[in-house]
Amino acid sequence: MKYIEKLQYITHDLPHLTHLEQTQLACEAGAKWIQYRCLSKTDEELLADINAIAEICDDWGTTLIVTDHIHLNGKADIQGFHVEDMDADFVALRKMVGNDITLGGSANNLENLIRLASEGADYAAFGPYSTTDTKPNDFPLLSIGSYSNGISHLKDLNIELPIIAVGGIKISDVEDLMETGIHGIAVSNAIYTADDFIEAYQDFYDAVKI
Repeated sequence: MKYIEKLQYITHDLPHLTHLEQTQLACEAGAKWIQYRCLSKTDEELLADINAIAEICDDWGTTLIVTDHIHLNGKADIQGFHVEDMDADFVALRKMVGNDITLGGSANNLENLIRLASEGADYAAFGPYSTTDTKPNDFPLLSIGSYSNGISHLKDLNIELPIIAVGGIKISDVEDLMETGIHGIAVSNAIYTADDFIEAYQDFYDAVKI
């Protein structure tokens, strides 16, 4: 089973912080997993971003995951991809990238989780937990019970799949979420909107690791 970090920071297009600046701050705070999420740039612009971010991640020993854009595999120092399309064929995607690349997928229900596991995904981002302006969508929100039940059903089916809670998670949510048995959480808004980015990241890190 591949290494999947318990606290994952997802970069976004922000007016006050570039993806590069977000990565630098997160790494300075101790981040070991950066998910670069940019759906607004050309391939040339993406690669410029990714190459610069990869240098920072290499310096700090941080895993770099790219949202979608699997066609960029092999063109930069990318350790993995997160595919947001819940209907994506992960069997085909695995053949495209090989076994060494980390592949994660998004899920909103138990059926999604089971399919991701059966098709070889390395982890699942399960959500949204709460409403978020960072990545608006129409999927139903998941409750603490949704996470507990999902973990329980996977155990009953002898399925081992690291579950990452995602979507509008605040520091006050972390303890209850981790008690459901999930592997970890992914966070953006609660960190980049904080008065102190690094302090906010470290607060989440401490809460997840307890």
